[in-house]
Amino acid sequence: RHAINDRSRFILGWSNEAKIQTLNIKRQKFETVIQTIADSITSLQKQQQSQNEQKTNLNRLDVFQSFESLDWHPIAKRIENLQQQVITIEKESDILKTLHQQLETIENNILSINKKLDQLKHKRSQNEQKQSDTQEQLSFSLALLAQAGEQVLDLLKQNITPLHQQQTQKMPDSLGSCDKQEQELRNWIQQKIDNLERQLKTLEQRILKIMNDYCRDYSAETQDVDVSIASSDEFNDMLKQLNADDLPRFEQKFKALLNENTIREIANFNSQLNKEQQQIKQRIDKINESLSDIEYNKGRYILLEAESSHDQELQDFKQSLKACTEGSVTGSNDELYAEKKFLQVKQIIDRFKGRDGYSDIDKRWTRKVSDVRNWFSFAASERWQEDDTEYEHYTDSGGKSGGQKEKLAYTVLAASLAYQFGLEWGEVRSRSFRFVLIDEAFGRGSDESARFGLELFKKLNLQLLIVTPLQKIHIIEPYVANVGFVHNLQGKESQLRNLTIQQYHAEQATTKLLKSNE
Repeated sequence: RHAINDRSRFILGWSNEAKIQTLNIKRQKFETVIQTIADSITSLQKQQQSQNEQKTNLNRLDVFQSFESLDWHPIAKRIENLQQQVITIEKESDILKTLHQQLETIENNILSINKKLDQLKHKRSQNEQKQSDTQEQLSFSLALLAQAGEQVLDLLKQNITPLHQQQTQKMPDSLGSCDKQEQELRNWIQQKIDNLERQLKTLEQRILKIMNDYCRDYSAETQDVDVSIASSDEFNDMLKQLNADDLPRFEQKFKALLNENTIREIANFNSQLNKEQQQIKQRIDKINESLSDIEYNKGRYILLEAESSHDQELQDFKQSLKACTEGSVTGSNDELYAEKKFLQVKQIIDRFKGRDGYSDIDKRWTRKVSDVRNWFSFAASERWQEDDTEYEHYTDSGGKSGGQKEKLAYTVLAASLAYQFGLEWGEVRSRSFRFVLIDEAFGRGSDESARFGLELFKKLNLQLLIVTPLQKIHIIEPYVANVGFVHNLQGKESQLRNLTIQQYHAEQATTKLLKSNE
């Protein structure tokens, strides 16, 4: 039975820390005992190994029958005595000493003779190998010459022999010197080939540059020709064609056509652009006449301003057009003048056509410079009607509220319509057709700006067709005579009802009455 106070046997309780501590103490004691026993076992194993080795050595002694078999000291002493006797005899005997010297001399002579014999054998072997190689090389060379034929031999004599004489005057005296002179001649010829290839490459680059410049300057004539040495025949054909055409004969005609046609067309083009520029200014003046009668705010009106744009591309384009036409009437007739004018016109036309690699940029540039509207920077000036002084200046609609932007847009739109239809402000009776379709123009705008725009259209006596959602119908009602109500049942087919404004109001009142009774 176990002791009742043995905590290692406790099972129940609030905490098992005391039991764990007791078990750890027992574990440490057991580990100490185990280590002591392990050390004892190791010590006993070492003693056992030592005794086993001693037993093995004792067993080996059974092989020897007596002690003399193990005693090596007498034998070693006898050997030492005999060696000492040999040394004494060698020192005291002159005959033996002489014989040793003669023997040494003879052995040295034999070694020297054997060494010379080996050298002669090696040299003989080398000579035999050289003889064999030379014979093989001779046979190969004779076979190669026989295979080449007389024509190749004559060619070698005509070309290689003079080159060999230029490189060296000494003929080879052995097979080894043949290889050396062959290598020297090969290197010398290769150097000349490399020099010629460098010259050829430089010349090829110059030719390709000339070809590339020609293709760049005359892209239309060379669009199917590659810039390469392989295309030299095509370039020669073009040169022959140019020489056959004898273009210098048409130089005077070219100058006349350049001055009379090309530059004149450029001048007409420039004149047309300037004419459109003046038309825009005149239209702005006409629109301003209409705007002066529109009260934008209390006692104020809007004046549109069109100033010349300071964009550098536009300025350069105008300057280029001016340079093309300068001196076209009183200009010189020399070649430099005609060439200069031709290049100036060509530069503009190339950009209009679109240069290789710059087609998108040139397209954007063409749209920009040829649209005269881009030549202006537009602004609006709000002025007092009383003394024409400026109240506020608008370069754009930034910083304005949505209603102010819409009001300004409606004002300019009304004046533009007046100009477009040729209307006189305040005119009531007219037989002119002044129909305007407005698609959701008031859908997102404020009610105040929508009313302002409709009042302007009313004063112009315009014939309006307004498309608008129902939430803006209350603004438009006072300004329309008929209503077209469009609805779509279940999203399958649309229906249109045409009502007068009075019928619309009557149905609207009836609908409200029914809803109130419900």
